[in-house]
Amino acid sequence: MKDRITLTIDSSLIKEVDKTIDGFKIKNRSHAVELLLKKALGNHIPKKAVILAASEGKKLRPLTYETPKPLIKIHNKPILEYDIELLRSFGVKDIIIFVGYLKEKIKEYFGDGSKFGVSITYIDQNPKKLPGTAGSLRSVMNMINSTFLLLYGDNLYDIDLSEFYIFHKENNALVTVGLKNKTTNLSKYGLAELRGNQIVRFNEKPNTPHSGLVNAGIFLIEPEVMKQIPKHGFSMLEKDVFPELAKRGKLFGYIFDGQWFDIRDNKSYEEAIKEWAQNIY
Repeated sequence: MKDRITLTIDSSLIKEVDKTIDGFKIKNRSHAVELLLKKALGNHIPKKAVILAASEGKKLRPLTYETPKPLIKIHNKPILEYDIELLRSFGVKDIIIFVGYLKEKIKEYFGDGSKFGVSITYIDQNPKKLPGTAGSLRSVMNMINSTFLLLYGDNLYDIDLSEFYIFHKENNALVTVGLKNKTTNLSKYGLAELRGNQIVRFNEKPNTPHSGLVNAGIFLIEPEVMKQIPKHGFSMLEKDVFPELAKRGKLFGYIFDGQWFDIRDNKSYEEAIKEWAQNIY
């Protein structure tokens, strides 16, 4: 339910508000003012985040022989530390991290999270037998009872988590996927096909497109989605959960403009070192 009100606002402020209107994420002046109020009042962010950081990172060898991929440094700071700083900067301080390969080094570096201004709970996994993105979430079903963020611990993100969350709630989504518009190396990623804001399908690692909306490995998820995860065995959100949500019109895509790097191999690592903006948070 929404009520109509009349506001008298300085014309210079109205001009600044109007600059945020893009007709897509922010539809009109009324919508823009509503988003600004939600941010200001603080009702704009999930309480928990889950980070997947257990894999071996074989494509980054020899770097990962002695260093777990989330601890590889960009501008003298581990990838995972950037993710934690992003979450903290938006007020998300309750973090669950899945660890596996060289897990003790990650635990030693971050500890309980207090020196980074957050609280960290670790979930141990066997890096030789990871259960998949959806399979991992099975083990935290009893720890999450509200909307949560899911991130990949080998990615760098520059994204407004407040706008991401508001977009998710306004669309009454069960899952919202962060999307980036890319023009290179598309064969490595799943590309989202949108109808309006809804994702209707993912095309996994296509060979020919020149541009597309890439799954950026950051998601907002409602806890009821956990019930749709297969109870046993290897399971991926992208293959075993998202298609059914798409059919129900509950899978949405949020296109963000900030930087994003998926540190999957030595080439992408070099690119991130050259282009990732320092002191971004």
